[in-house]
Amino acid sequence: MIRTSPLMLLFFFKYLLFLSCTNSKEVKKMHPNILWITVEDISPNLGCYGDSLANTPVLDALASKGFLYNNAIANAPVCAPARNSIITGMYPSSLGTLNMRSFSKAMKSSGRIPSDIKLYPEVLRSSGYYCTNNSKEDYNFNLKREIWDESSNTAHWKNRPNKNTPFFSIFNLILTHESCINDKNKHERVTKDLPDHLKTNPKDILVPPYYPDTHKTRTLLKRHYDNIAMMDIVVKNLLQELKEAGESENTIVFFYSDHGTGLPRHKRWLFDTGVKVPFIVYIPEKYKHLYPSQPGSEIDQLISFIDLAPTVIELAGGETPKNMQGQTFLGKNLKPERDYVFLARGRMDERYDIQRGVRSKKYKYLRYYEPKKPFIQFMNTPEGGPLMTELRKAEKEGTLKPEGKQLVALTKPTESLFDLSKDPMEFNDLANDPSMKEELVKLRAVHDQWMKQVLDVGLIPEAIMRNWEEKNNQSIYNWVRNQEDFYDELLLMSSTKIEEKLFEGLNHPNEAVRYWAAQGLYNLDEKIKNSTVDRLNQKLNDSIINVGISAASALLKHGSQSKKIINILSKGLEAQNEWTRLQTALVLDDFQQALKILENQSQNLVSTDTNKYVVRVINHGLNQLNGTSIKVK
Repeated sequence: MIRTSPLMLLFFFKYLLFLSCTNSKEVKKMHPNILWITVEDISPNLGCYGDSLANTPVLDALASKGFLYNNAIANAPVCAPARNSIITGMYPSSLGTLNMRSFSKAMKSSGRIPSDIKLYPEVLRSSGYYCTNNSKEDYNFNLKREIWDESSNTAHWKNRPNKNTPFFSIFNLILTHESCINDKNKHERVTKDLPDHLKTNPKDILVPPYYPDTHKTRTLLKRHYDNIAMMDIVVKNLLQELKEAGESENTIVFFYSDHGTGLPRHKRWLFDTGVKVPFIVYIPEKYKHLYPSQPGSEIDQLISFIDLAPTVIELAGGETPKNMQGQTFLGKNLKPERDYVFLARGRMDERYDIQRGVRSKKYKYLRYYEPKKPFIQFMNTPEGGPLMTELRKAEKEGTLKPEGKQLVALTKPTESLFDLSKDPMEFNDLANDPSMKEELVKLRAVHDQWMKQVLDVGLIPEAIMRNWEEKNNQSIYNWVRNQEDFYDELLLMSSTKIEEKLFEGLNHPNEAVRYWAAQGLYNLDEKIKNSTVDRLNQKLNDSIINVGISAASALLKHGSQSKKIINILSKGLEAQNEWTRLQTALVLDDFQQALKILENQSQNLVSTDTNKYVVRVINHGLNQLNGTSIKVK
């Protein structure tokens, strides 16, 4: 029998403790630090993407030793819904968070998501990561819990208590935002330290054919390039901090934009100019088992913003929540590459224009659910931009090129198809080309299947959606999944051009379906039957006011006008639901004869309504009616 002294036992236990601690540190070091550098409002206008005007040596160098993705696509072409898809790993149109500012402290109604849906920082923190966000959130829903270790303009990975703790850190750079193009003073502030040799000569700029080639246009585009050059310098500083701390070779770096450039036809549109973004990933050599190819390679794989959350969770060794709809594109547990990514647009500020898109590497299919609305509706914020002023001026003068005329068209097709390999700017719509019918039918079916698969609740009118949430005290995401199947009928009513089908839909038990039946009749070009007019008049007294307002717009469109129509619109202006008031305001903006009758009531709302979008729409209608140019915020 071997005798063991107390001293030997103590040494033995200390040795086991040492091994345990060492192994623990090794486990932590197995998982990399992750740094996300995100920027606002830029398309792939970087030197590494072939833009010879871009002065981006830092990002070009990062791409040369990392991986440059050529098909990185935002799910939505504007910040809040795009960020919503990133933080949740889910489609905003599935969650009911697609409409811009679905949540705003200034408004009574608020977007919500189920409390049991985990957001990726929560998963990373449970996996042992220190998570910081500096500093923009803007997730487009009412976030009622703390998901970051720190989220502020001082948040930094350097603040972690233990340097052995792996970190996930975001820096959101705002100096390329559209406001830094449109506002001269703001632009000058953010670029005051930009060296002269990195500034762009406006004479060298190739003006896109959809813009008027004027001095002002070139000045605005120059500002954009200079903002990008300054941003590149800020990226250099962030990378230098990693190097100085000895963390460069322990950290995977992502660089990407939240959507396309903050100019017309880019931001807010589903063309690639609005949703295709620069996307660079640098992976240190110690993690070369994660390489998707050889360093310095271009990657053609389609990636979607909903893929970011599951990918970063995979890199951190966490378990992806089942609710996430994206898939990993880096790591061990990879699924086959995507064939398609899906795009969606809902309300942009004060204007609804429901659009959906399906994109493969070669083709883009777009579905316009409200084709009778102008391609560019008047929106307070972008209309105040200098480039929109130039566009409107050229439109009046008749000097726009064909590509520019497409941009200001008064109506849209029901669907569009583009061959991106031959027409990357999406000028040549092939939807009516007989030789493309097979591809059109195929992508149309892919679109419909996706809508059903994710239960795209973006088709549900916002006022009805919020009423359902409030009445049932749960998110629209959960509520729709617990209902009897009405979605097929909703999809049919939102797409059909058959009057008989729409007539039947007016009496459907679900109010969202009835709403779209009336909206479908609004969208018809041909004169509707007297029996349909009679049914629409009956719907003015629908138990749900939003159906009545939709019926009123269809009747006005087809030439009817009555006291009953005016009465329902008057009630709509007084509705407690702010989105019902917005729906009504939009109808009045379209039909000046009705606005004239309700002018006093409408004018009162300009000064009293708590929803700024209602104020903007009514003010625009009154300006059109009276030939005034009164401005509101």
